[in-house]
Amino acid sequence: MTVKIVTDTLSDITGDLVAQLGVTVVPLYVRFGEEVYRDRVDISSEDFYRRLVNEPKLPSTTQPTPNDFADVFNKLAKETDEILVIVVSSKLSGTYQSAMQAREYVEGKCHIVIVDSLTVAMGQGLIVAAAVDAVKKGASLEKVADMARKAHQRSHLLAYFDTLKYLAKGGRIGKAKEFLGAMLSVKQILTVRDGEMAPLTRVRSMRAGIDYFAGVVAGYQGRIEGLAVEHTTNPGDADMLVERLSDIYPKERILRSIISPVVGTYSGPNAMAVTILEAENK
Repeated sequence: MTVKIVTDTLSDITGDLVAQLGVTVVPLYVRFGEEVYRDRVDISSEDFYRRLVNEPKLPSTTQPTPNDFADVFNKLAKETDEILVIVVSSKLSGTYQSAMQAREYVEGKCHIVIVDSLTVAMGQGLIVAAAVDAVKKGASLEKVADMARKAHQRSHLLAYFDTLKYLAKGGRIGKAKEFLGAMLSVKQILTVRDGEMAPLTRVRSMRAGIDYFAGVVAGYQGRIEGLAVEHTTNPGDADMLVERLSDIYPKERILRSIISPVVGTYSGPNAMAVTILEAENK
């Protein structure tokens, strides 16, 4: 039987890409006051960002429950005896713990391997896509899981934040806290390091951020296995970046996505990210 792959909505694998990859995506939760929504199931990204910008109180987020994962595992166990789960960094969310607990609930029904991606957004999403490709090429569950465990070392996420206000208020500031005292006119570019958000550099504007992104991606030219661009409320900026990157990597192969509502709770509006999955050394 074919290995089935499960991830969560923080991978930013959505819509057509879910169907294309054939993965199962478990949603996290967003709460506005007493209203609780499953990420991208009960609330669209567009509706979420509209509320994020217009409502005075910030939303909160929480991981899937163990039962959410167990329901998925039970369903897939009818189709396969091997499941690979690739989840958001355990240092950013309790999703990994929920998946581990759920595995105990369905013990004996199928072989389930759970991998902490140690990253987020398309840093995680490109690892999932690489795992799907490996399964299609006939790799065993153990081999694909080993690749996924090591992939964070070659997954390079760069995120432009218009402000760190949302990250700080949400308690996910991590190693980026040293940037909090920066002048308000300076924008932040963060990365993921050791599973946490970490500072990378500062720029003066979105245009400067696009220049920086293009320069970093150019440095990997010829060594790129996967490339992704995503945004929150600013699709035009993402379009501009994709055009810049098309001189470095085929435009039709650049994955596009909207940053998930859960991640958007901490990134805020006018954020953008580019992720490079560096090719493995053969």
